Amino acid sequence: MACENEVQKTFVALKPDTVERKLVGRIIQRFEDRGFEIVEMRMLTLTPELAEEYYGEHKGKEFYERLINFMTSGRIVAMVIKGERAVSTVRKMLGNTCPCEAEPGTIRGDFGLYTPANIIHASDSVESAEREINLFFGR
Repeated sequence: MACENEVQKTFVALKPDTVERKLVGRIIQRFEDRGFEIVEMRMLTLTPELAEEYYGEHKGKEFYERLINFMTSGRIVAMVIKGERAVSTVRKMLGNTCPCEAEPGTIRGDFGLYTPANIIHASDSVESAEREINLFFGR
């Protein structure tokens, strides 16, 4: 199967555990080493309202409240990353959502501790990326 080259933008959020553990630079370096460009970035503390909008699809699930509490517990770094096949490649770089199941060499495999403190979020589709970029960067 041939790789189709397509420049995309995706959304990435470095979670509060990443900021607290001072891993922001190391993780950004991985994206830059892979050839991606950080085109926008900001550090913020999520309000409960923004967190609820961001994770709205999970409302009603057993982990929802814990996720909202965690994501509003400290600062995050929101980024727009641009490059070839950014959505799928960035997701592969992250590894499994559960850090204990993530492969060594992936971001979660190398730095994640447990869920929801799994270091990082990235959009799972081009449509999700557009929604999340608009939510955090107001387009």
